[in-house]
Amino acid sequence: MSETKKDEILEDQAQIAEPADEAGFDEIEAIRAERDELRDRFMRALADAENSRKRADRDRREAEQYGGSKLARDLLPVHDALKRALDAAGDEQRAAAAALIEGVELTLRELTNVFVKHGMTPVAPKVGDTFDPQLHQAMFEAPLPGTKAGDIIQVMAEGFMLHDRLLRPAQVGVSSMPKS
Repeated sequence: MSETKKDEILEDQAQIAEPADEAGFDEIEAIRAERDELRDRFMRALADAENSRKRADRDRREAEQYGGSKLARDLLPVHDALKRALDAAGDEQRAAAAALIEGVELTLRELTNVFVKHGMTPVAPKVGDTFDPQLHQAMFEAPLPGTKAGDIIQVMAEGFMLHDRLLRPAQVGVSSMPKS
């Protein structure tokens, strides 16, 4: 075979090989692009699943801790009534109905123990404490000599926390005396 003939054959083979290489290269690039897209979709789906798992876990914990808040809130008037009954009983009534008073005290103590067992803690401000709007509800304001504005002058009802949430604010009277 002549040299020119060989060159022509090699040239034809190169022309045939080039389009095949180019087509193969395009196919590889398409496969890589598809792979990258699928990897991205997989990572997003994985992140969504992880977020859903965390959200479900948080919702479960909140339901455990705060699911009984309606029942707890409904039991607070019972607690208040028992406490008022004991406060209203004078020495004469205590002597005349000692067994009844003791039963009310035991019932109140048991109710308080159940509250504590389920994460309810009392918010019991004292006269002279500073009013905190995060924990207290002002029922009235009155000027009282010898106090500063914002001091608690009367406690009408205890408040309660359920774990770290306020279930009911303490109901208090607040001094309105100007600071002097």
